[in-house]
Amino acid sequence: MNPTGNGDIKISKKKIHYPINDDLMGYLDEFHRTMKSPVLYEDLMRFTDHWPILDSQGKDTLWEGVMYHHHEQDEINSGLLKIYQRLRSDGNEEATHHLTVDSIDYCTFGNSRPFRIKIRNLDNDIHDYFYVKKADASRIYGLELEYLLSPNRVYFLVYKNTLIEEHISGIPGDVFLDRYVNEYSNKKRIAKEFVKFNERCFLRLLGDQRSYNFVIEMTPDFDEVKYRIRSIDFDQQCYEGRMNTYKPQFFRENLDYVKFVSENIEESSIIQYQKEERSLMAKRMIVGAERLKKLMAIMKEDTIAPAEKTEQLKHEIFNYLHDNSLKKCQTMGDIMDVILNFTLRNYQSELSEK
Repeated sequence: MNPTGNGDIKISKKKIHYPINDDLMGYLDEFHRTMKSPVLYEDLMRFTDHWPILDSQGKDTLWEGVMYHHHEQDEINSGLLKIYQRLRSDGNEEATHHLTVDSIDYCTFGNSRPFRIKIRNLDNDIHDYFYVKKADASRIYGLELEYLLSPNRVYFLVYKNTLIEEHISGIPGDVFLDRYVNEYSNKKRIAKEFVKFNERCFLRLLGDQRSYNFVIEMTPDFDEVKYRIRSIDFDQQCYEGRMNTYKPQFFRENLDYVKFVSENIEESSIIQYQKEERSLMAKRMIVGAERLKKLMAIMKEDTIAPAEKTEQLKHEIFNYLHDNSLKKCQTMGDIMDVILNFTLRNYQSELSEK
């Protein structure tokens, strides 16, 4: 694994917004990813006041607290509570009197410009979050592929041009490096997980996984701590043309994680972990074959990236995998399908040789 990173990688500052077509919406409806939301993204944009939210050190977090006209605030809060119930318990509204909307925050950074909703339980003061964003087709594909192909489950709902996402808990990757990494001495385990995360991102073409776009989950296990890296940003699913944007190892922001790998893991183990991750993904593809087939059929006919980026990525991945099927690819969905089939064929071939 490259120990120096690549500071030349550039991510599109303004990503093109791609609407959800009828076929994709039909797929989402079939698998219970839709709801008739009482609050739309545009409704939340009608805030009348806002103020910066600072962290404990007084630095701007790029989030703003927002407020609405008094006659709208109650209606918005009521609608947000219904969304939360649908997201968490399929709309069961029993015993909801103890829940309240504690705050609504707006992020001024990034492509999705999300609203973060804080729900508080009045009985025990426990709180939870979810996000309201403007729906984008490439992001929807990213979320669904995360659900189907990764070891994680992520839940979301769509209504018209509004996307509802659950909160993914964990320590942001950059914060982990700044505040926590020295408290946990097992950098070998962190390095192993980064290798596996790097492989997962490439195999499903999830780009821009810089340290602030993923979180670290830590699980105590006897006398050790296990780690899992989870993406929290799916904006760059199958969008950029450079192949290395889909490999977290090449971002300058991830240099420390790359160093953990180069300093703690031998090349033979890196290859082993990569093969393990490809095998696990192939198994998930087999288990979810029918659902994945339906999604890929829609994705292959959809436009979720500029043509020039698609052409560039096709050629770069062909030079890497040498799979002739890539030469016929016309869309990002085509490229994604070839990579997944390549992974599955190799897995099945290795099994047949044993």
